[in-house]
Amino acid sequence: MPRNVPEQAIKAMLSREEALFTQRNPTSKQLSEDAARNWLKGVPMHWMVDWGTPFPLFVAKAQGVDVTDADGHHYIDFCLGDTGAMFGHSPPAVVDALQREGANGFTTMMPSPDAAVVGKLLEDRFGLPCWQVTATASDANRAVIKWCRAITGRSKILVFNHCYHGAVDETYVTIDGGTPHADPALIGEVRNLTRFTKVVEFNDIPALEKALAEKDVACVLAEPIMTNVGMVLADDGYHTALRESTRKHGTLLVIDETHCMSSGPGGYTREYGLEPDAMVLGKPIAGGIPAAVYGFTQDVTDRIRKFLETRTPGHSGIGTTLSGSKIQLALMRAVLENYFTEEAFGPLVALAKRLEKGIADVIIKHGVAWHVVRVGARVEFMCTPDRPRNGGEAARVIHRPIDEAVHHYLLNRGVIVTPFHNMMLICPATTEAHVNQLVGGLDRCLTELMG
Repeated sequence: MPRNVPEQAIKAMLSREEALFTQRNPTSKQLSEDAARNWLKGVPMHWMVDWGTPFPLFVAKAQGVDVTDADGHHYIDFCLGDTGAMFGHSPPAVVDALQREGANGFTTMMPSPDAAVVGKLLEDRFGLPCWQVTATASDANRAVIKWCRAITGRSKILVFNHCYHGAVDETYVTIDGGTPHADPALIGEVRNLTRFTKVVEFNDIPALEKALAEKDVACVLAEPIMTNVGMVLADDGYHTALRESTRKHGTLLVIDETHCMSSGPGGYTREYGLEPDAMVLGKPIAGGIPAAVYGFTQDVTDRIRKFLETRTPGHSGIGTTLSGSKIQLALMRAVLENYFTEEAFGPLVALAKRLEKGIADVIIKHGVAWHVVRVGARVEFMCTPDRPRNGGEAARVIHRPIDEAVHHYLLNRGVIVTPFHNMMLICPATTEAHVNQLVGGLDRCLTELMG
């Protein structure tokens, strides 16, 4: 019978590891205190304190999977900027392109010769013919929602409970408690978001069908698997049902691949044969510099062109000055040509399988009520015995002290996993020795916790 980790052991480990973190990192502590004079919460972006450590760990250098903090400690990074550095920190092809193109101008408000090449590469890799560039996946999701509303004449969108699509306010609607309402953590939102957003649980086909049957939903915005509340996989047949239902009710299907690009060189969509009307790619598409893209099928592109014939001239509300810049296109070309290939992904997936098995073996060895899941080069373990089928179930079993204790233990021993949940990525710089160090660290952590 799988066992739970004793609460007292978790508390003891957390207390000890927090003290050890403080002892190990005096420079980061001082930097945190200095930065607090000018930065909200002492960091350039407020969620940088969400690692749960007594103060932020300040990073001096990151290359490949090697991270060096301000106190000179070295780490193996499996978080990789929560997918932003999916191909490693400062991947060589991106560094070469940046050095080569940096002297030729960053942004001009005009297209560069790379535009035609990158457009063709995006079509070849991800299957959609028409694309646009933004600065972030959040911007891309906002833009796609507007285009879908414009060409369908519908005002509502549908998302899944506990989804994550970046800083898109309309997606922060939950049905926790039974009634749709805005996430209470959302800052400064004054609209009633439920007027324009429907929310159902992932994998719930009857709820999806009921929500779309009113034919007032412009688009469903979905990750192919949920990735920000643990990793929630689609049931067998769910994507087929999702596609059939959206088509039946005249609703466009948008797949946000920002995290799932780690599934393969064409993302989860190509790997599993999905047929979205639109797609969003963010974070790693330009090697970690601010860039994202969104693409459409030919049918949707034709509808957009027809809509534009009727549009009043003026500000569209889509696009920013730095979107589509010369440097973005140059770095996207480097990433697409060098890393979004079968040859590059093969070793990543093979090593991710080894990591998955290593964690599974540790779970079995200690008899703990945990499980591990993998999609492509992305691996995640959850401290619960059963895989959640939707965001509501997943939200109830993550972000607990046990996760924080494991994160602290590994961090103090030179291994970084994603702080918001237990996600790990394999990149070209990851080696079998790195995987063994993570698995061994988790094994020793559980040895201590289980006595």
